[in-house]
Parts: sequence; C-alpha cells; structure tokens
Amino acid sequence: MEKHLRLTFPQDQATQPVIYHLVKDFDVVPCIRRAAIENHFGWMILSLTGEAAQIESAISYLEGIGVEVASPEGDIVAG
Repeated sequence: MEKHLRLTFPQDQATQPVIYHLVKDFDVVPCIRRAAIENHFGWMILSLTGEAAQIESAISYLEGIGVEVASPEGDIVAG
C-alpha cells in the first residue's frame, strides 16, 4: 500500500529525526517529494509504502508527537 501525505512540523519537531523513527519503528518506506524548514517551522510532502496497519500506526505516531498530517492535494511531484 502507498499513502501520500503532507506533514506540517511544529517548532519542537522540525529538527528531530522523525523520518528515521518511521522507518525503524514502523517498517514503512518513505519517499520524500518536497520539504522545507524555515524559521523553525517545517513541512514535507511524502509517500509512505508498507502494510496498511504499519502506515496507520506511523500516522498515529506522527499525530501523537504533534505533527499535522493531511492529504497533499495537488502537491505530489510525479516520478
């Protein structure tokens, strides 16, 4: 399964190894399409590939640490 997401990071999470934890703790494969950190605020467009339950657990983890998770709607870069 693959799920496309837009993540918005709060100030305290913008410099943390969040993607590392997705891979290590939830066994999902991220593909970062776009990302930026400016003025202690970060956002990222990515796709996550893995089992549906693993992806949902990863999303719950992100929301639990204060990362806003939404649909990217038009922000996906082809390829």
